[in-house]
Parts: sequence; C-alpha cells; structure tokens
Amino acid sequence: MQAWRVHRNGEPSEVMELEEADRPTPGNGQVLLKVRAANINFPDALLCRGQYQVRPPLPFTPGVEICGETEDGRRVLATPALPDGGFAEYVVADEAALLPAPDALDDAEAAALHIGYQTGWFGLHRRARLQAGETLLVHAAAGGVGSAAVQLGKAAGATVIGVVGGPEKAAIARELGCDLVIDRRSEDIVAVVKEATGGRGADVVYDPVGGDAYAKSVKCIAFEGRVVVVGFASGTIPTPGLNHALVKNYSIVGLHWGLYNTKDPAAVRACHDELTKLAAQGVIKPLISERVPMADTARAVQRVADGTSTGRIVVLPSGGTR
Repeated sequence: MQAWRVHRNGEPSEVMELEEADRPTPGNGQVLLKVRAANINFPDALLCRGQYQVRPPLPFTPGVEICGETEDGRRVLATPALPDGGFAEYVVADEAALLPAPDALDDAEAAALHIGYQTGWFGLHRRARLQAGETLLVHAAAGGVGSAAVQLGKAAGATVIGVVGGPEKAAIARELGCDLVIDRRSEDIVAVVKEATGGRGADVVYDPVGGDAYAKSVKCIAFEGRVVVVGFASGTIPTPGLNHALVKNYSIVGLHWGLYNTKDPAAVRACHDELTKLAAQGVIKPLISERVPMADTARAVQRVADGTSTGRIVVLPSGGTR
C-alpha cells in the first residue's frame, strides 16, 4: 500500500515521504480499515516536528483521524493506532472505539467530525457549561477547530463572536454563523468585545491559539467567565497570572479530549450520538475547504502547519467522496 512516512522530525513538507509500505497487522481488539478519507489536524504537523505530546518512534505515518471502511463494508470513524496513522491506504484501529459515520455526511465531512467536534462539544458543554443566551468568543473561528466551536455554540443558543486573521477568513466566519466577527489584524479584540457586550465581556472563551489570543481574552472576560484552553497553535504557551483570575473571578479550564477515550469512553459515544443528530438536522456540518489526493498530502499538512488554511483539508486516498 501507499503511505506517507516521516523518518526525521522537521517541517511536514520537508520530512513527509510517500512510500510503498506493508499493510499494518491488527493486534488483539483491533481491526484493519481501508481509509476512505483522512482529515488533517494541527497535531499532524506537531507530530512531524516532534512537538506533540505523543512521540511515535521513527519512522511513522501521521494522520490522527479518518473515515474508514471495515471488511464488511461499514463506514466508521476512527483514530488510527500510531505509528501507523491515517495518511495511508490502510490503518488499524481499536475496534471498541470505532464510531459509525453519520449518513448525513460524506466521507470527507465524516472524517472531520470526530476530534474537532468532540473537542468542541466537551469544551463548551462539559468544561465550560455554556448556556443559551451567553456570549461565546472563539479564536481562529475560520479554522478547523474554531469552525466546529462556532457551529456548536450557535446550536447551544449562544451569541458567537469569532476572531480571525484577515478579510477572507472573516467572510468564512460570517458564513459559519458568527454573530460578530473581529479581524485581529485591524481591530482591537478587547474593545470590540466589551462594546458588543455592553461592557460585560465574553462568558466563555474557546482558545486553541494561546499566546496573544489568551492575553486579550482575559482582558475581556465576564464575571464568572470561563476560558477553555484547547491548544497553542500560535506556538506560545501562556503563563496565566492567577492573581488576575482571582480578582476578576473567572475560571481557566483545560481540555485534553483524548483523555475521555480512556477515562470516560461512554461519554465519547454519547457525544457522538448527539453530534450525529445535529448533523442529521443540518445544524452542524464540517467546513471542508479542500479535498486533496494522496500525492498532495505533505503540501496540505504544511498549509495547516503554517496557519494559511481555512476549515478542514481532507485527504482522499482513492480519490472518491463516498
């Protein structure tokens, strides 16, 4: 089979190589899946760089989520077992963790439903307890993780303010349903949020960026607000001033969605059922900006790494969509 392999750490476009490889062999409790679509996530870039919290042995294949096909023809969502990730024609995955692909979504959309939307749902509902009528501030609102949070926030009845970089991404954020869009390159995030909320600030902040995004967020957080720390796409990990959290009475909550797979797998399945219902109702639908062939995978991962992509870029190993 064909698979993208990383033999040394570095930038994705420099270290990812398309090679012929043996099909992975399932172990106990695992199944072999044909990859129908593999969604590109920022962690795939971090894996290439050797900066992810999981460091598989070299060489490895990146690709942390797929829509695959079982030997009996079922479409399923899976997180492949590293070091044999999803940028390949076949993967193995834990059978107990497989989730049925929603009928309302094609392969590319289904591949992008899993990690980003589960992260958004757990972040907004389990960690931040977002309520209808509250104001949700979403950073990188036109990106893969942010776009999921925007849709889920609207589905929960929140007023959603999206932060983006540049007019093209601002247009996409508006199409996603943001009630207000802030272009961080030309507007003052803190001033706009305070004006839009009558001085109150955002009740919930969804932050996959870190760095300056976090610093601005805590300057416009509401009384009893919650900042959900999802990731650090900016490359800068904030160092929160806990005295500031104390005097302004807000919470900083972390979210590592992967832990729920081991700590509370039943909650992951219940979340998937809810996401499937929302997809069937047309309330959520992953924003797929590009469907790329296998040969273009490394260049696509690099665009995600560089932050120049919008929505989700999905790899279609066989060139199909269903």
